[in-house]
Amino acid sequence: MLAERRHEEMREVLKDPGAKGPAVHYYMIRGGAEKKNITVWAAGLVGDEYIKTFGHYHVSDFIETYEVLAGEGIIMLQSPIADGGVLWVKAVFVKKGDKIEIPKRAGHLGVNTGASWLVTIDDSPVYTGDNAGAPKHADYEPVKKMRGFAYYVVEKKGKPEFIKNPNYKNHPDVIIEKA
Repeated sequence: MLAERRHEEMREVLKDPGAKGPAVHYYMIRGGAEKKNITVWAAGLVGDEYIKTFGHYHVSDFIETYEVLAGEGIIMLQSPIADGGVLWVKAVFVKKGDKIEIPKRAGHLGVNTGASWLVTIDDSPVYTGDNAGAPKHADYEPVKKMRGFAYYVVEKKGKPEFIKNPNYKNHPDVIIEKA
C-alpha cells in the first residue's frame, strides 16, 4: 500500500504553516510487520524547518525498530503529552546503516537533515485495510493538537537547531544521542 504526505496536510504541524515546501514531503510504502514499511523523505526545507514526518504516538506497547537505508537525519522522540507538556525530548542523529528502537508509547518523527533522500525501513504493524497515511496503531491527534512536537528542527548556518514550539507548557532540554 502506497501513501504520500502532501504539503497541505503537513501545514498542521509546521513551525510556519504559510511557508512554501515541496508538493510531497514524504512517501510511505506499507507492508506491515511481516513485509516491513519503507519511508522516503524529500530533502530540503519548509521555510527554515527541515522536511519531517507528521509524527505520532503508538496506541499499544510494542517497540518499533527503524533502520536507515540511505541518507542522514534525526529521529525525534518525546514522552507522551500530558497537560500540555512533556517529560523528556531526545534527538537521535542517524545515518545509513544505523538502527534505532522507538520506546513503548513514545512520540516519534523523522527529520531529513541531509542533501539527498532519507530512506528508512521499519517493522511497524500496519494492519491490512488501514489507511496507509494514518494507520490504526498510531495516534496523530496529540501532535496535530499541539501543532507539532515540543521542538521544531530548523537549519541555522548549515546545521540543525532546535526551536521551542510555543504550544507546549514546558520544554525540557533536548537530549542529543547518536544511533
